[in-house]
Amino acid sequence: MIKSLDKIKHLNSNNFFLIAGPCAIENEKTPYVVAEKLATLSDKYKIPLIFKGSYKKANRSRLDSFTGIGDEKALNILKKIGEEFDIPTTTDIHESQDAEMAAAYVDVLQIPAFLVRQTDLVVAAAKTGKAVTLKKGQFLSPESMQFPVDKVTQSGNQNVAIIERGTTFGYQDMVVDFRGVPAMKHFAPVILDATHSLQQPNQTSGITGGRPELIETVAKAGIAAGVDGLFIETHPDPANAKSDGANMLHLNKIEDLLIKLIRVRQAVI
Repeated sequence: MIKSLDKIKHLNSNNFFLIAGPCAIENEKTPYVVAEKLATLSDKYKIPLIFKGSYKKANRSRLDSFTGIGDEKALNILKKIGEEFDIPTTTDIHESQDAEMAAAYVDVLQIPAFLVRQTDLVVAAAKTGKAVTLKKGQFLSPESMQFPVDKVTQSGNQNVAIIERGTTFGYQDMVVDFRGVPAMKHFAPVILDATHSLQQPNQTSGITGGRPELIETVAKAGIAAGVDGLFIETHPDPANAKSDGANMLHLNKIEDLLIKLIRVRQAVI
């Protein structure tokens, strides 16, 4: 999947690759602040990078939750970031008609966990020719991810990867079963989502909680288990982020985390 992207750098570094950025494109300034920091760290530590930001948040708990600043405006920000920092970009899509529109602006299309079994959506993403990442549904076994992968490859697109984001445990916790990493690697490269796997959804307030203090623990375990990449949402002010602030990593902590993860990677390869 990574090798299909012309703009990705440091592929021969032997590092894990990184999908990172803010949860949502919530304004014009924050994505550039995050992208500049991530691009600098990517070059400094030779970590292949894909910048992530949701142009629209369609899966909100409450009607008054933030959903976006406008589709075209947010997608243009992603496109400009990709051009300015010379990095590939990704965003999630929620409906089949979104695929072609988003593909005109970004390099990778992400299918959300709750929608990964939606055949029309997965096929529409695959047929754009863009790389596709499939978030494993919280309700799916690792082995069952073969079938969404097959939908992409049977649509003529070999550029596909799986994002592990945990399994629902009870009503308000996600748990990562690391036994699933080698199982899913039989089908496609595997990326561990070290932030959403620590979400605590279905809070009575309607605002999703999280355990960001455990991001380092989960990320280290993922690298040790052999994941190909990590997915980390990060923000310069998570407490005031408009989406998923409770489980994002503070931007000023990401360099220290990456240094530690590189050491783990070097120890296990």
